[in-house]
Amino acid sequence: MPLALLALAIGAFGIGTTEFVIMGLLPDVAADFQVSIPTAGFLVTGYALGVVLGAPLMTILGTRVTRKRMLMLLMGLFIVGNVVSALAPVFGVMLAGRVIASLAHGAFFGIGSVVAADLVAPEKKAGAIAMMFTGLTVANVVGVPLGTFIGQSVGWRVTFFVVAGLGVLGLLGVAKLVPEQPKPQGVRIRHELAAFRNVQVLLAMAMTVLGFGGVFAAITYITPMMTETAGFATSSVTWLLVLFGLGMVGGNLLGGKFADRHLMPMLYVSLGALAVVLALFTLTAHNKVAAAVTIILIGALGFATVPPLQKRVLDQAAGAPTLASAVNIGAFNLGNALSAWLGGIVIAAGFGYTAPNWVGAVLAASALVLAVLSGALERRTVTAGRLVATHAAEPAAAVGPGESVPTASVPISRG
Repeated sequence: MPLALLALAIGAFGIGTTEFVIMGLLPDVAADFQVSIPTAGFLVTGYALGVVLGAPLMTILGTRVTRKRMLMLLMGLFIVGNVVSALAPVFGVMLAGRVIASLAHGAFFGIGSVVAADLVAPEKKAGAIAMMFTGLTVANVVGVPLGTFIGQSVGWRVTFFVVAGLGVLGLLGVAKLVPEQPKPQGVRIRHELAAFRNVQVLLAMAMTVLGFGGVFAAITYITPMMTETAGFATSSVTWLLVLFGLGMVGGNLLGGKFADRHLMPMLYVSLGALAVVLALFTLTAHNKVAAAVTIILIGALGFATVPPLQKRVLDQAAGAPTLASAVNIGAFNLGNALSAWLGGIVIAAGFGYTAPNWVGAVLAASALVLAVLSGALERRTVTAGRLVATHAAEPAAAVGPGESVPTASVPISRG
């Protein structure tokens, strides 16, 4: 794998840390600003919605400069947002800082996915994308637990200053290691938008929203769930997040490996298993050992879907992948926002801290249904294409003078 992938992974590490570290600090931030846990959950929802809006906006603006320069500008925006969060005097400013930082998220991963895929041979594209996303998953093993520990020890504001420092490292990594590429030529927004007329692109994005949303339904409220239901001490949340991160790393690498060979079967297995595990989490959350094992599985199964879903969008949007790739990153975070919001609703309604797990199970099961539908449509399209090709290849029958060649119609399913 090219060394440039390391630079992309460094940037992903910083972004992953700021995205997920808020889960471990949610009670501390809520107490500092004197708001409820569900209200503090808007820091997750707001960040996610910022990614959804920022992904297409920043990607479109990025067509005016080289991809390397755009990646550097995005890391600069990320740094500013985290500094604003660290200095926030009131909850509203904290939320604004989260949104500013989030604007860089989708475009960085979207553009970075295209850059990563272009650096390797076609049969290694999913592996290259997974390598970049390894920075995001490793953030959950190192960055998030360390940030949670720092926040619980010396204050959550220090955590966000540290995250801003990670952004500086990411900026330097991109500047040093990512090769210069010419500015994209002939890029037309209309051409990029045409990819969204492909039903398979839309289905892949819907799977992204629902599948990864299932993960966040549970993980957003992991701190109160584990302390109030499982009986863990607050300090133990750090190590639980390490377990979640280890699961993410393993699932991401596994998903990248099999997505290049058996993409759709990989999605069927991971989404189906994720739905089952999330449903079981409502029971295992009452036992410390079982809860810890379940958290690992949620991380592994959730991130096993990331490389195949991102590669599927790139494959189906071939010829105009940049905007579609970035929007799909936004789709991940739209799922995060949706699930965090739904999880807050069921908690506020009095169903308890384990109720979001049922929300996650339903979302993941819905994603599985869409995956099966997408696979069926693809098989039908391939079958129809083969019928047409076979008919076209049949030799014309010999005809005598004055005779006409008979024609036949081949029924083609429109899906």
